[in-house]
Amino acid sequence: MLLKRNDTLYVSDMDGTLLGSDSLVSKRSAEIISDLSRRGALITVATARTPATVVPLLSETFTAAPAIVMTGAAQWDRTPGKYRNVHYIPRADLELIIEVLGRYGIHPFVYSLDSPSFLNVYHAAPTLNPQEKDFYAARCHLTLKRFYLGSCAPDLTRIPLCYAVGKHDRMFAAAEELKRCEGVSLSCYYDIFDHDVAHLELQAAGVSKAAAVLELKAALGVKRVVAFGDNLNDLPMLAVADCAVAVGNAFDEVKAKADYVIGPNSEDSVAEFIRDDFDR
Repeated sequence: MLLKRNDTLYVSDMDGTLLGSDSLVSKRSAEIISDLSRRGALITVATARTPATVVPLLSETFTAAPAIVMTGAAQWDRTPGKYRNVHYIPRADLELIIEVLGRYGIHPFVYSLDSPSFLNVYHAAPTLNPQEKDFYAARCHLTLKRFYLGSCAPDLTRIPLCYAVGKHDRMFAAAEELKRCEGVSLSCYYDIFDHDVAHLELQAAGVSKAAAVLELKAALGVKRVVAFGDNLNDLPMLAVADCAVAVGNAFDEVKAKADYVIGPNSEDSVAEFIRDDFDR
């Protein structure tokens, strides 16, 4: 059966997939995706990032579908610039997360959604580790979020995300313990530039890129999903896609689960695959 052109949703991870080696959307990728979107293609991203970094990264790229942000904890509607479909971590589960991480010497960034379009980010420790310093330095100047270092979140009822970064052994050890907690959904994965470092994201139970993709698929009424990824945290999303695509620089585990392996993120590979699939 032939599908209408708007019956396919294209969903791409950002870092290491849509973004090039410079961690930016190339001019050519932006042009291709913008042109296809204006022709009716439904293209979006699914990322661990918040809109504070997604918005500037996609500033030259037109897309019509909502972006999946914070690893599926929310969607970002680009036209009004507001969050929607937010999933908050229950307070008891959040307190457990903070307690378990504390035993491993991990102090997460705690994200509080205190308005429809703005995040406050709290970090309770008096100092930052080197990876946290880099993370903060790259984001402290951005709009759409504000950091409070050395402070605890005053309201624990509107927290969609806890995020930690540091040496991989500590992160994966904490993740293993938290996997046994029924009220917690987590993603722990290596940094794409430094495999001694790992990222740990924690959300409410049931939250994931995969769940968010299926939620968006139903909301848009499309019949087919094409998903692109490179890292271990993309595997669940690729598993629920009708067509799973790994970029050439992806981890071997990701390539093994993909229907197609395309060129690397440095060569506009995602945008070109979408163009060819859409035009086909």
